[in-house]
Amino acid sequence: MASLAEQVAPRSVIDDALLADAVLGGGLPPEAALRLHRAGLSYHATDVVLEHLRQAEALAPDHPAVLIGFYRFYFYKGRLADALTVAERCLALSARDNGLPADWRQTTAAQAAFGRYDSVAARFFLFTLKGYAYLQMRLGNLAEGQVAAAKLMELDPSDKIGARVLLDVAARAGRDDDE
Repeated sequence: MASLAEQVAPRSVIDDALLADAVLGGGLPPEAALRLHRAGLSYHATDVVLEHLRQAEALAPDHPAVLIGFYRFYFYKGRLADALTVAERCLALSARDNGLPADWRQTTAAQAAFGRYDSVAARFFLFTLKGYAYLQMRLGNLAEGQVAAAKLMELDPSDKIGARVLLDVAARAGRDDDE
């Protein structure tokens, strides 16, 4: 049986509100939020940060704020392969939460409100796909990064997310500086 909130508001409105709140840390157990805060304060001590992040994850598995914490840590520490693994988790979570195909390549613009600024769940998917494309390129998987960036342009033709820059970088890759 549907909850009262589901009966009153359309599912996408509820999901967007919950995700918006979640991305900003809402719905996060206080102990998990404390662990994320402590991780941020301990940036210089890798083992300490990872322990705090793991404890936050144990308390709030698949919470976007926890995944974003892992992603940022790995990204800024230059651990791009680890950041890519987190980006892939975020893509899977976001696809599920948006009712999209598990394989992002099969996603179409009509399947979510990608063009709406207030559609936080759809925007989280787009930003995650952009991170995925960027990391693929940085890790030398140029073709995969280009495919992801092209999909991003298909889903966001007005390029609010900034996929064109990635495609331009990919187009220049491999050219000599003299060209």
